[in-house]
Order: sequence, then structure tokens, then C-alpha cells
Amino acid sequence: MKKYLLKKTPFAEPPQETEHHFQIDYRNQLNPAQFAAVSSVNGPHLIIAGAGTGKTRTIVYRVAYLVELGVPPESILLLTFTRRAAQEMLRRASMLLDARCEKVSGGTFHSFANLVLRQYAPLVGFDSSFTILDQGDAEDVVNLLRTQMKFDTREKRFPRKQTLYDIFSKAVNTVRSVKEVLGTEYPHYEDHCDDILRLQQAFEVYKAHHNLMDYDDLLLHLRKLLRDAPKVRETLCARYRYIMVDEYQDTNLIQAEIIRLLASSHGNVMVVGDDSQSIYSFRGATIRNILDFPDQYPGCNVIRLEENYRSTQPILDLTNEIIRRARD
Repeated sequence: MKKYLLKKTPFAEPPQETEHHFQIDYRNQLNPAQFAAVSSVNGPHLIIAGAGTGKTRTIVYRVAYLVELGVPPESILLLTFTRRAAQEMLRRASMLLDARCEKVSGGTFHSFANLVLRQYAPLVGFDSSFTILDQGDAEDVVNLLRTQMKFDTREKRFPRKQTLYDIFSKAVNTVRSVKEVLGTEYPHYEDHCDDILRLQQAFEVYKAHHNLMDYDDLLLHLRKLLRDAPKVRETLCARYRYIMVDEYQDTNLIQAEIIRLLASSHGNVMVVGDDSQSIYSFRGATIRNILDFPDQYPGCNVIRLEENYRSTQPILDLTNEIIRRARD
């Protein structure tokens, strides 16, 4: 008798449902651009959505659409700017469709990094029981080291703990050296550059020795894990087959790279953002992420949500004229 070998194939394409069998009438409940975004499934997609264009509604409906299409909810990853935003979107998707949407993985970049690193921390040199330092705790550690290294006794004023930690954090989130950050934003402390670098190194050693990570470390170590552990990257790519990112204009270079690595095997990533809004550059966010997205993802489908439901036409005319003069 001929033998047959049964193989478990990885999940790739969702079942080909027809809209006729959907519970939700997506076409009639959304405008044409919103429906185009919601029904775009495979491949990279950039959704340009200004304020008042129904961005959140579009994300909520797309979560429901993917679930109705047969995509396992656990394989959908929704990353948002705040945990509350993710919870609210998934709650609305559940009310729109059913409780399956509650099984979608949703949260912030930092909460997602924490979840992954709890499982794989030894691969980046930490124990899985690592403690997370909030900003206040991290500043206190910096101050402890500042005192131990006797930088607080200098005749010429040495930066305080808040300033020092801000310098370290900006260097991480903008992918610059401490020297570059000092030169552009803290030139009055450039004379202390060597000592600040020594303190930064001591801070990193202290955290590693005491199994501590601050918020920046969560992103750095997740990126390192995805870069340096191919098997883990393949596992996570297979687990999260459809990735969605809200407020993409507020992401930094590290977050953008994390997304590229997570989508490296399938390319199913949809980012939503406003290319005319950038207010978090002081935290390392760069508008280049959204402007360069089509170049970074060949074959990217760009959809613009331009029907406004919030403002009157005179306000829109004024803002459009202002935006028209922007270089990018």
C-alpha cells in the first residue's frame, strides 16, 4: 500500500470567504477609502489618515474583517500608542463582531517587548524575572552612580539626574551617540562629555548586573533578539501573521526596525498615521518612518483617508493651505 506523509503546514493565507457570508456589511458601513483599507489583507499597506477621517473606525473594522475572513485572532498583532487605545479598539471590534476579537494581541511596543522578552530574556543576557525601571527609578539609579563616581562634587556644575537620563534616552531613541546629543541639544555640557560617557557605561553595567531594564532597554533588547536570534524571529513571524500599527508617525527608528523584522517573512503589515503630524520628535519619533515606508516595503499599497467627519470646510481649507507649504 502506498504511504502518505501528512505534514502540518504553517498558516499562510486566510480562508477565502466571500463578503456574502460576512456578518457585517463592510461596504455600506464604510466610505470607499475606508473599505479599501479594511479589505486590504496581504502585503504592506500604508494608510494616510488625518484627524477626523475615521482612522480608529477603520482599524476596528479591519480587525473584525480579518477575523471574519478566517484569520486566527491570535495571529493578529495590533500595536498602538497607549495600552488604553488598544483595549478600546479591541473592545469596539468585539462589540462589532463577537468575542473572538478579544483574542487579538494588542498593546504598546513596550508591553509587547516585555511579553516577548519574558520568554526569551536569556538570549539577550538577562534572566526572565528582570525588573522594569520606570523613569523615576532609572533617574534614581543614575543619581546613585553620579554620587558614587563623585561627579556631584565638581566645581563646574555637572548635569542633574533628570538631564543625564534624558541625554541617555535621547541617544537611544534617536539612534545617536551621547556626544551627538550633547553637541546638538546640550552644548553647555560638552566639557563633561567624557565623564557623562563613563556614567552611561556604569549605568548599563549596573542594570545588567542587577537584572534591570528601563523602557528604552525593552525596545533595544527586543530589536537585538529579532536581529540576532533567527529561530526566534521565525517563530514570532509565524505567530504574528498580520501586523497593524497605529500612529505610525509617532514611532522612532528602533520601533520601525522591530516592525520590519517581525514582518520579514510575510510582509503583511499595515501602518496607519498622519504624514502631516509630528509632535513627538522630542521623544525620538521621526516623520521619516511614514514618509519612507513605501520605499522600505516594495509593492506597498498607499490608501488615503481624506473624507473628514470632524471639521468644517473653512478650517480644512486653512490647514490644507498651511500643509501645502511644507517641504515634505
